[in-house]
Amino acid sequence: MATQLDYVALIKRILLEYAQYKPAYGDIETSVSFDDEHANYALLQAGWNGDDYLHGAIVHVRIIDGKIWVQYDGTEEGIASELIEAGVPKSQIVLGFRHPSERAFIGLAVA
Repeated sequence: MATQLDYVALIKRILLEYAQYKPAYGDIETSVSFDDEHANYALLQAGWNGDDYLHGAIVHVRIIDGKIWVQYDGTEEGIASELIEAGVPKSQIVLGFRHPSERAFIGLAVA
């Protein structure tokens, strides 16, 4: 079974890969935020698209009680798919942005 440190390294690697892609629109900067003390990891974007200023999280992941909680995922395929492909058991991934009553039907951890 993987350790929390393994999960952290994997999450960071995936987010850094995502951060290399620049949106096809606007002058948008993509960055990562890694908070190891609180097990909080995010992929962020900020910048201008014409007259509109954009700012926000694309992906937000936390490790809570040894499980990977995907708090937000604005990617096309989903970071959970990447985690599973990398060998993380489905029982260790929680889609926190899904209502608890829906999680049992997703095939991943409920909590």
